[in-house]
Amino acid sequence: MGRYRKILVAVDGSDSSNNAFRQACKIARQDASWITVITTIPLYQDQFEVLSIKEKVSKTLREDGEKILSEIKEVASEEDAFIRPILEEGSPVNTIIDTAEEGNFDLIVVGRHGKTQLERALVGSVTARVIGHSQRDVLVVPKGAAVGWEKILLSTDGSKYSKAATEKAIDLAKSYGGQLEAVSVVDVTEEFHTEAPGAVEELVRKAKGFVDYVKKKAETEGIKTETLVREGETFKVITDLSKEYNSDVIVMGSHGRTGMKRLLMGSVTEKVIGYALCPVLVVKG
Repeated sequence: MGRYRKILVAVDGSDSSNNAFRQACKIARQDASWITVITTIPLYQDQFEVLSIKEKVSKTLREDGEKILSEIKEVASEEDAFIRPILEEGSPVNTIIDTAEEGNFDLIVVGRHGKTQLERALVGSVTARVIGHSQRDVLVVPKGAAVGWEKILLSTDGSKYSKAATEKAIDLAKSYGGQLEAVSVVDVTEEFHTEAPGAVEELVRKAKGFVDYVKKKAETEGIKTETLVREGETFKVITDLSKEYNSDVIVMGSHGRTGMKRLLMGSVTEKVIGYALCPVLVVKG
Protein backbone atom coordinates (compact mmCIF):
# COMPACT_ATOMS: atom_id res chain seq x y z
CA MET A 1 0.00 0.00 0.00
CA GLY A 2 1.03 3.62 -0.43
CA ARG A 3 1.35 4.61 3.22
CA TYR A 4 4.61 6.03 4.51
CA ARG A 5 5.91 4.28 7.65
CA LYS A 6 9.21 6.05 8.37
CA ILE A 7 9.31 9.81 7.90
CA LEU A 8 12.32 12.12 8.11
CA VAL A 9 11.52 15.82 8.57
CA ALA A 10 14.22 18.45 8.00
CA VAL A 11 13.71 21.61 10.08
CA ASP A 12 15.56 24.90 10.31
CA GLY A 13 13.46 26.92 12.77
CA SER A 14 11.43 28.71 10.07
CA ASP A 15 7.62 28.91 10.04
CA SER A 16 7.73 26.95 6.79
CA SER A 17 9.63 23.99 8.24
CA ASN A 18 7.49 24.06 11.41
CA ASN A 19 4.39 23.74 9.24
CA ALA A 20 6.02 20.93 7.26
CA PHE A 21 6.58 19.15 10.57
CA ARG A 22 2.93 19.61 11.57
CA GLN A 23 1.87 18.08 8.25
CA ALA A 24 4.24 15.16 8.82
CA CYS A 25 2.56 14.65 12.20
CA LYS A 26 -0.77 14.51 10.39
CA ILE A 27 0.53 11.77 8.09
CA ALA A 28 2.00 9.91 11.06
CA ARG A 29 -1.32 9.95 12.93
CA GLN A 30 -3.09 8.49 9.92
CA ASP A 31 -0.48 5.80 9.33
CA ALA A 32 0.99 5.10 12.78
CA SER A 33 4.32 6.20 11.29
CA TRP A 34 7.66 6.91 12.94
CA ILE A 35 8.95 10.49 12.73
CA THR A 36 12.59 11.52 12.98
CA VAL A 37 13.36 15.23 12.97
CA ILE A 38 16.75 16.48 11.86
CA THR A 39 18.34 19.91 12.04
CA THR A 40 21.86 20.69 10.89
CA ILE A 41 24.33 23.26 12.16
CA PRO A 42 27.40 24.39 10.20
CA LEU A 43 30.68 22.69 10.97
CA TYR A 44 32.72 25.68 12.07
CA GLN A 45 36.24 25.54 10.67
CA ASP A 46 38.61 28.46 10.51
CA GLN A 47 42.29 27.65 10.73
CA PHE A 48 43.11 31.26 11.60
CA GLU A 49 40.86 31.45 14.66
CA VAL A 50 42.21 30.64 18.10
CA LEU A 51 40.78 27.55 19.79
CA SER A 52 38.78 29.49 22.39
CA ILE A 53 36.91 31.43 19.69
CA LYS A 54 36.22 28.25 17.72
CA GLU A 55 34.80 26.59 20.80
CA LYS A 56 32.62 29.63 21.57
CA VAL A 57 31.23 29.79 18.03
CA SER A 58 30.62 26.03 17.92
CA LYS A 59 28.82 26.22 21.28
CA THR A 60 26.60 29.05 20.01
CA LEU A 61 25.75 27.14 16.83
CA ARG A 62 24.89 24.02 18.82
CA GLU A 63 22.68 26.03 21.18
CA ASP A 64 20.84 27.43 18.15
CA GLY A 65 20.26 23.91 16.86
CA GLU A 66 19.09 22.70 20.26
CA LYS A 67 16.66 25.63 20.44
CA ILE A 68 15.17 24.67 17.07
CA LEU A 69 14.64 21.09 18.24
CA SER A 70 13.23 22.29 21.57
CA GLU A 71 10.58 24.30 19.69
CA ILE A 72 9.82 21.27 17.52
CA LYS A 73 9.35 19.15 20.65
CA GLU A 74 6.74 21.65 21.82
CA VAL A 75 4.91 21.36 18.49
CA ALA A 76 5.14 17.55 18.75
CA SER A 77 3.51 17.74 22.18
CA GLU A 78 0.69 19.84 20.71
CA GLU A 79 0.29 17.34 17.88
CA ASP A 80 0.51 14.35 20.26
CA ALA A 81 3.38 12.97 18.20
CA PHE A 82 6.35 10.91 19.35
CA ILE A 83 9.54 12.00 17.63
CA ARG A 84 13.23 11.19 17.54
CA PRO A 85 15.23 14.44 17.29
CA ILE A 86 18.69 14.53 15.68
CA LEU A 87 21.18 17.40 15.73
CA GLU A 88 23.99 17.07 13.19
CA GLU A 89 26.99 19.15 12.20
CA GLY A 90 27.94 19.57 8.56
CA SER A 91 26.24 20.09 5.22
CA PRO A 92 22.42 20.04 5.47
CA VAL A 93 22.19 18.19 2.15
CA ASN A 94 24.63 15.46 3.15
CA THR A 95 23.22 14.98 6.64
CA ILE A 96 19.64 14.73 5.38
CA ILE A 97 20.50 12.29 2.59
CA ASP A 98 22.84 10.17 4.72
CA THR A 99 20.30 9.95 7.55
CA ALA A 100 17.52 9.01 5.12
CA GLU A 101 19.62 6.28 3.53
CA GLU A 102 21.09 4.87 6.73
CA GLY A 103 17.68 4.83 8.42
CA ASN A 104 15.89 3.47 5.35
CA PHE A 105 13.24 6.20 5.52
CA ASP A 106 10.26 6.10 3.16
CA LEU A 107 9.76 9.85 2.94
CA ILE A 108 11.66 13.10 3.45
CA VAL A 109 9.52 16.13 4.32
CA VAL A 110 10.78 19.69 3.87
CA GLY A 111 9.18 23.13 3.98
CA ARG A 112 9.16 25.63 1.15
CA HIS A 113 10.11 29.16 2.04
CA GLY A 114 9.43 31.21 -1.11
CA LYS A 115 7.88 34.60 -0.47
CA THR A 116 8.83 36.72 -3.45
CA GLN A 117 8.35 35.76 -7.09
CA LEU A 118 12.08 35.20 -7.52
CA GLU A 119 12.30 33.02 -4.40
CA ARG A 120 9.31 31.01 -5.54
CA ALA A 121 10.68 30.56 -9.04
CA LEU A 122 13.76 28.79 -7.73
CA VAL A 123 13.58 26.14 -5.06
CA GLY A 124 16.12 26.51 -2.27
CA SER A 125 19.42 24.80 -3.04
CA VAL A 126 19.11 22.40 -0.09
CA THR A 127 15.70 21.15 -1.25
CA ALA A 128 16.84 20.94 -4.86
CA ARG A 129 19.94 18.96 -3.97
CA VAL A 130 18.12 16.63 -1.60
CA ILE A 131 15.64 15.83 -4.38
CA GLY A 132 18.45 15.52 -6.93
CA HIS A 133 20.60 13.14 -4.89
CA SER A 134 18.30 11.22 -2.56
CA GLN A 135 16.71 7.91 -3.50
CA ARG A 136 13.75 8.63 -1.21
CA ASP A 137 10.45 10.31 -2.01
CA VAL A 138 10.42 13.98 -1.02
CA LEU A 139 7.34 15.96 0.04
CA VAL A 140 7.74 19.75 -0.25
CA VAL A 141 5.18 21.70 1.80
CA PRO A 142 4.54 25.41 1.16
CA LYS A 143 4.13 27.67 4.19
CA GLY A 144 0.55 27.45 5.46
CA ALA A 145 -0.41 24.51 3.21
CA ALA A 146 -2.04 21.33 4.52
CA VAL A 147 -1.30 17.87 3.18
CA GLY A 148 -3.98 15.44 2.04
CA TRP A 149 -4.35 12.48 -0.29
CA GLU A 150 -8.02 12.71 -1.27
CA LYS A 151 -7.59 14.81 -4.45
CA ILE A 152 -4.36 13.89 -6.19
CA LEU A 153 -3.11 15.65 -9.31
CA LEU A 154 -0.70 13.40 -11.19
CA SER A 155 1.57 14.75 -13.90
CA THR A 156 2.73 12.19 -16.46
CA ASP A 157 4.90 12.29 -19.57
CA GLY A 158 5.03 8.54 -20.17
CA SER A 159 8.61 8.18 -18.92
CA LYS A 160 9.72 5.48 -16.49
CA TYR A 161 9.91 8.20 -13.85
CA SER A 162 6.27 9.11 -14.46
CA LYS A 163 5.33 5.45 -14.21
CA ALA A 164 6.91 5.30 -10.74
CA ALA A 165 4.87 8.39 -9.78
CA THR A 166 1.75 6.76 -11.22
CA GLU A 167 2.26 3.66 -9.06
CA LYS A 168 2.68 5.82 -5.95
CA ALA A 169 -0.31 8.05 -6.75
CA ILE A 170 -2.52 4.99 -7.26
CA ASP A 171 -1.27 3.42 -4.03
CA LEU A 172 -1.97 6.63 -2.10
CA ALA A 173 -5.44 7.03 -3.62
CA LYS A 174 -6.23 3.40 -2.82
CA SER A 175 -4.95 3.71 0.75
CA TYR A 176 -6.89 6.89 1.53
CA GLY A 177 -9.96 6.56 -0.66
CA GLY A 178 -8.77 9.35 -2.92
CA GLN A 179 -9.29 10.16 -6.58
CA LEU A 180 -6.91 11.07 -9.39
CA GLU A 181 -6.67 13.83 -11.94
CA ALA A 182 -4.07 12.68 -14.49
CA VAL A 183 -2.64 15.34 -16.80
CA SER A 184 -0.14 15.21 -19.61
CA VAL A 185 1.09 18.51 -21.02
CA VAL A 186 2.15 19.20 -24.60
CA ASP A 187 4.63 22.03 -24.27
CA VAL A 188 5.66 23.44 -27.67
CA THR A 189 6.48 26.92 -28.96
CA GLU A 190 4.15 28.92 -31.17
CA GLU A 191 6.74 28.63 -33.94
CA PHE A 192 6.81 24.84 -33.68
CA HIS A 193 3.00 24.75 -33.64
CA THR A 194 2.86 26.82 -36.82
CA GLU A 195 5.58 25.04 -38.71
CA ALA A 196 4.79 21.46 -37.70
CA PRO A 197 1.10 21.09 -36.86
CA GLY A 198 1.25 17.41 -37.73
CA ALA A 199 4.00 16.85 -35.18
CA VAL A 200 1.94 18.63 -32.52
CA GLU A 201 -1.04 16.38 -33.28
CA GLU A 202 1.24 13.37 -32.81
CA LEU A 203 2.42 14.73 -29.44
CA VAL A 204 -1.19 15.23 -28.36
CA ARG A 205 -1.99 11.66 -29.42
CA LYS A 206 0.91 10.34 -27.36
CA ALA A 207 -0.09 12.46 -24.36
CA LYS A 208 -3.60 11.01 -24.55
CA GLY A 209 -2.05 7.56 -24.49
CA PHE A 210 -0.09 8.45 -21.34
CA VAL A 211 -3.17 9.53 -19.37
CA ASP A 212 -5.28 6.67 -20.72
CA TYR A 213 -2.65 4.29 -19.35
CA VAL A 214 -3.03 5.91 -15.92
CA LYS A 215 -6.83 5.76 -16.08
CA LYS A 216 -6.87 2.08 -17.05
CA LYS A 217 -4.39 1.15 -14.31
CA ALA A 218 -6.16 3.23 -11.63
CA GLU A 219 -9.67 2.09 -12.44
CA THR A 220 -8.49 -1.53 -12.21
CA GLU A 221 -7.90 -0.67 -8.55
CA GLY A 222 -11.33 0.94 -8.24
CA ILE A 223 -10.01 4.52 -8.19
CA LYS A 224 -12.06 7.28 -9.77
CA THR A 225 -9.86 8.94 -12.38
CA GLU A 226 -10.22 11.88 -14.76
CA THR A 227 -7.77 12.51 -17.58
CA LEU A 228 -6.64 15.73 -19.21
CA VAL A 229 -4.34 16.64 -22.08
CA ARG A 230 -3.42 20.32 -22.19
CA GLU A 231 -1.17 22.48 -24.32
CA GLY A 232 0.94 25.17 -22.71
CA GLU A 233 3.91 25.81 -20.46
CA THR A 234 4.13 22.63 -18.39
CA PHE A 235 4.66 24.08 -14.92
CA LYS A 236 1.94 26.68 -15.42
CA VAL A 237 -0.60 24.14 -16.67
CA ILE A 238 0.08 21.88 -13.68
CA THR A 239 -0.07 24.61 -11.05
CA ASP A 240 -3.15 26.22 -12.62
CA LEU A 241 -4.94 22.86 -12.66
CA SER A 242 -4.03 22.24 -9.02
CA LYS A 243 -5.78 25.51 -8.15
CA GLU A 244 -8.75 24.80 -10.44
CA TYR A 245 -9.30 21.34 -8.93
CA ASN A 246 -8.32 22.41 -5.41
CA SER A 247 -5.83 19.53 -5.34
CA ASP A 248 -4.53 18.25 -2.02
CA VAL A 249 -1.19 17.26 -3.53
CA ILE A 250 0.66 17.23 -6.85
CA VAL A 251 2.55 14.00 -7.59
CA MET A 252 5.46 14.03 -10.04
CA GLY A 253 8.28 11.71 -11.02
CA SER A 254 11.91 12.74 -10.70
CA HIS A 255 14.17 12.23 -13.66
CA GLY A 256 17.36 10.47 -12.58
CA ARG A 257 20.59 12.35 -13.13
CA THR A 258 24.26 11.78 -12.49
CA GLY A 259 27.15 14.04 -11.56
CA MET A 260 26.70 17.80 -11.63
CA LYS A 261 23.36 17.61 -13.45
CA ARG A 262 21.80 16.13 -10.32
CA LEU A 263 22.63 19.25 -8.33
CA LEU A 264 19.74 21.10 -9.92
CA MET A 265 16.33 19.73 -10.77
CA GLY A 266 14.75 20.23 -14.15
CA SER A 267 13.06 23.61 -14.46
CA VAL A 268 9.57 22.06 -14.68
CA THR A 269 9.79 20.26 -11.33
CA GLU A 270 11.52 23.24 -9.76
CA LYS A 271 8.89 25.69 -10.95
CA VAL A 272 5.97 23.44 -10.00
CA ILE A 273 7.34 23.23 -6.46
CA GLY A 274 8.04 26.95 -6.42
CA TYR A 275 4.59 28.10 -7.57
CA ALA A 276 2.18 25.41 -6.32
CA LEU A 277 -0.12 26.37 -3.47
CA CYS A 278 -0.42 22.74 -2.34
CA PRO A 279 2.30 20.26 -1.33
CA VAL A 280 4.28 18.54 -4.08
CA LEU A 281 5.36 14.91 -3.78
CA VAL A 282 8.41 14.05 -5.86
CA VAL A 283 8.56 10.28 -6.35
CA LYS A 284 11.82 8.45 -6.93
CA GLY A 285 11.69 5.36 -9.11
